[in-house]
Amino acid sequence: MKKPVPKAIPTCPVDYAFQRIGGKYKGRILSALGFGILRYGELKKSIPDITPKMLTQALRELEDDDLITRKVYLEVPPRVEYELSEYGRDFLPAIRVIAEWGIKQMNLRQLPILERRQTKYA
Repeated sequence: MKKPVPKAIPTCPVDYAFQRIGGKYKGRILSALGFGILRYGELKKSIPDITPKMLTQALRELEDDDLITRKVYLEVPPRVEYELSEYGRDFLPAIRVIAEWGIKQMNLRQLPILERRQTKYA
């Protein structure tokens, strides 16, 4: 298994935050987990355009950054559940603000919002 590439030392709080949640899928994963515990397949269904490789990579990075927790049940077939950690739950209000900004900008530009689903932002 490859060792993760160390992240650059952040120079400001915005750098720090975006090093942890940047990328195409991490915010969507955190948003989906805002509803509660989800299994891998449920996460995959909630983000239909993500590949299994990218989902696995994003989940590992979010776990390494203590934003989510992963619980493995020793049963056949194996069951793995993902949940927001305390730090991940602290991020939900920021996701709400980002989503509201995105909705406003998409509406201004008359872009269709194809994945408008109810999202829980604590």
